[in-house]
Amino acid sequence: MTNTVVTRFAPSPTGFLHIGGARTALFNWLYARGRDGKMLLRIEDTDRERSTEPAIAAILDGLQLTAMREKARTEGRTRLYDGMWRDRDPSEAPAGMKPTIRLRAPQTGETVIEDQVQGRVVWQNENLDDLVLLRGDGNPTYMLAVVVDDHDMGVTHVIRGDDHLINAARQKQIYDALGWDVPNMSHIPLIHGPDGSKLSKRHGALGVDAYRAMGYLPAALRNYLVRLGWSHGDQEIFSTEEMIAAFDLSSVGRSAARFDFAKLENLNGHYIRHSDDQSLVKMLEGELDYLPGGADLKAKLNDKTRSQLLKAMPSLKERAKTLIELMDGAYFIFADRPLEIEPKAAALLTPENRELIGRLRLTLEEVAPWTAETTEAAMRAFAETNNLKLGAVAQPLRAALTGRATSPGIFEVLDVLGRQESLGRLADQAST
Repeated sequence: MTNTVVTRFAPSPTGFLHIGGARTALFNWLYARGRDGKMLLRIEDTDRERSTEPAIAAILDGLQLTAMREKARTEGRTRLYDGMWRDRDPSEAPAGMKPTIRLRAPQTGETVIEDQVQGRVVWQNENLDDLVLLRGDGNPTYMLAVVVDDHDMGVTHVIRGDDHLINAARQKQIYDALGWDVPNMSHIPLIHGPDGSKLSKRHGALGVDAYRAMGYLPAALRNYLVRLGWSHGDQEIFSTEEMIAAFDLSSVGRSAARFDFAKLENLNGHYIRHSDDQSLVKMLEGELDYLPGGADLKAKLNDKTRSQLLKAMPSLKERAKTLIELMDGAYFIFADRPLEIEPKAAALLTPENRELIGRLRLTLEEVAPWTAETTEAAMRAFAETNNLKLGAVAQPLRAALTGRATSPGIFEVLDVLGRQESLGRLADQAST
């Protein structure tokens, strides 16, 4: 066996990578990278479409096996195949039959796997069937293909979900029959929902592409997944380099991990807040094709709006837990005039407040230079002169500038929009 660590991720081509598969891939990658090894990606395509004849043969064969299964259950046996062709002469087979080829498995003793996560796992051979290696059409079964592929590819470590644990027993029997070394085995617990039940779509059993559409950063999702079932002291936040250095299989727990959307959101918010502003602008722009409503915003991106987005980012990222929330917070930059006013904002634009906006606009026209600080000073002076609280001025101003009742700080909004756009939006909503 080679000294180089070789892991593999071998999903079936189901059309998308679900969250459990993503974690398995991550564990394989981290284990290999941390030991100067390599991870292989292999698509398992053993379940090919069959033509009509093999389909009929499979049905007939299935009926024969059904009788065996019923007999085994009646007799209280776990071994379902009764070995009726195990020791018979091939010449006794009916003419023209295309037989399946089975492993002549040991019928006594034990099959043992020393698993790095599960510990020592033992099966009694009397309970294991003579498993099928080749189908009647000559195609190998998954069990045989996996063993041969792993051997031929030099795989040293098999890290996969514990739903494959029974497969380990069967595959070890194939390795033993072929006289090959068995790879190091690690079967990691599956991911459950917050309520402890099997992970479903309502819990988060979605494709990784769905998390992208929900606005999660790759780094945050990776950090969340690595902590699902693996721990390193009390550390929660890991850079990729820290994951590679720290990850080992001995710290993977045996019990199922629980998926928690709230924890993922909080972690994602942490990554957004601690990201460089320029990087976030680039990241958001790169993800617009995948985010709901992103195409509309992308059409309005130009040098001016990119500059405004960058200017607003320090405030935007403090309020957002996902890229969707970040995009939503930046809505005021890209809104068309006249603004579409949301109901809560419309309630603030009373006739009295529209008149107030008109007078405030005249005050702001005199501000120079136009910054968050100078506009704030002008607004505070206006409020004091008119014997008003600042909030009584800021709330209708926010509604007029953004069309919403909530937004980043109003002085930042004025600064980001600039003099011309701000005064134009105020003019749209002011009573004349």
